[in-house]
Amino acid sequence: MGAAALSALAVGVPTDVLDTPFFTRMTPVRWWEIPVLALTVALTGLWVAIPRPAGDLRGRGGIVGSVTAAVLAVGCPVCNKVVVGLLGISGALGIWAPVQPALAALSLAALAAAVVVRWRRRGCGPEDCAVDVTAKTSSDAGITPASGS
Repeated sequence: MGAAALSALAVGVPTDVLDTPFFTRMTPVRWWEIPVLALTVALTGLWVAIPRPAGDLRGRGGIVGSVTAAVLAVGCPVCNKVVVGLLGISGALGIWAPVQPALAALSLAALAAAVVVRWRRRGCGPEDCAVDVTAKTSSDAGITPASGS
């Protein structure tokens, strides 16, 4: 529950999708931004809620990256100083704004994939799910090589 609330604040407050006095948005919130925020919160909360083996830290970087992509996707296009610095105001509205829904879809797809992967690994310990890279050789398996005659 805490992770979901934290992701709601991390995505919703600086983008001003969740209206607060801390930030002012220059463009109105678009119809798809609130569902993207809700799905980001739900998927992040699910990912954290799925039990994992002790010491398994896999996937954290992907979750942080996906939530960061969600912030960029739902943020006001002209409020992003990096985008405005690189593209200007007209570029932010004409180039960046049309890309944002695709970025939102990619972010949600990555979050959903992370949830699926964690769900599948939930019963695995580091030694249980590790790939065996020490495959047996043919002599270890009792197989004799064919003679060349």
